[in-house]
Amino acid sequence: MVKGYKVFDVDWQCKGKQYTCPGKFEEDVEPHVCESGMHFCKDAVDCFNYYDFDPDNRVAEVIAYGDVAEYGDKCCTNKLEIIREIPWTELLEIVNTGKGCTGRGNTGNYNSGNFNSGRYNSGSNNSGDRNSGRCNIGNFNSGNNNSGHYNSGECNSGNRNTGNYNSGDYNSGHWNRGNWNTGNYNSGHRNTGDWNKANYSNGCFNTEEPKIYLFNKPSKWTFMDWLKSDARYILGTIPDNMIWESRMTDTEKKEHPEAEFTGGYLKEVDTSKSVINWWHRLAEYERRIIKAIPNFDKAIFKEITGIDVDE
Repeated sequence: MVKGYKVFDVDWQCKGKQYTCPGKFEEDVEPHVCESGMHFCKDAVDCFNYYDFDPDNRVAEVIAYGDVAEYGDKCCTNKLEIIREIPWTELLEIVNTGKGCTGRGNTGNYNSGNFNSGRYNSGSNNSGDRNSGRCNIGNFNSGNNNSGHYNSGECNSGNRNTGNYNSGDYNSGHWNRGNWNTGNYNSGHRNTGDWNKANYSNGCFNTEEPKIYLFNKPSKWTFMDWLKSDARYILGTIPDNMIWESRMTDTEKKEHPEAEFTGGYLKEVDTSKSVINWWHRLAEYERRIIKAIPNFDKAIFKEITGIDVDE
C-alpha cells in the first residue's frame, strides 16, 4: 500500500476519467508510468510538475492498494482509493516548509513564487529575499540569475546593475567587471565605451585613463585628477541657492505680503548674486586655486558661473 496525492479538475476528472471523493477505482491493466494505470505522486509538490498550481483544481489524498509502478517523481497503480479532498490552505502548508507562502516548494516564508529558500519572493528558485526575478541568491532583484543585490538585469554577481552579466556594481551596460559602467565588456570603472580596462573612457579598448578637456581645450588632467583636486572641492561649496539677506524692509513687507511666514518674512535673492557673494567671501588663496585650473579661461568661467574674476 502506497500513500500519495493526486490532482483533478473541478469536476473530479483526470485524463477523461471520472472520479469521486471518496471512492475506490480499479483498472484491469498492468501499471506502466505514462502508459497505463492511474497516476499519482508520493509528494504533493511533485503533482504540480504536471498540473497548474491552481486553487480551482482539486487535490486529494490517495492510497494505491494494487500493483504500483514508479518512475522519477511519478507513480501509477491499477487500484486507487481516494481518501479525502485537501483544502487549499492545508495544501499550501504541505507543499511548503516555509510559512505564509502562496507558491509551492518554498522553504522560506511569505513567497508567492515557487521553490524559494528566501523570503517575500514573487519570482521562483530564489535563495535571497524580496526577489521578483528568478534563480537569484541575492536580494531585491527584479532580474534573473543574480548573485548580487538590487539588480534589474540578469546574471549579475555585482550589485545594483540594470545590465546583464556584470560582476561589478552599478552597471547599466553588459558583461562589466568594473563599477558604474554604462558601456559593455569593461573591467575598469565608470566607462561609457566598451572593452576598456581603464577608467572614465568613452572610447573602446583603452588601457590608459584618458585626459579630459578643460575650458574647451585638451588638458594633462584625467577625470580622477579633477575629482581629487582642491579646485573641485572649493567649487563644491557653492550652495544651490544662497540667501544672504533674510530681513525685509517695511516697504518690501507691504509689497509682498505672500512672503510672510510664522516668525518673520522670507526674502528671495537672485541666485547669480548669491554665487558672486560666495566668490567674494572666498579667501584669496582659494580664488587662486580655482584660477590655477589648467586652461582657465575667465570668459568661459563667467559665462557658466556668472562670476567675473576681475571684479
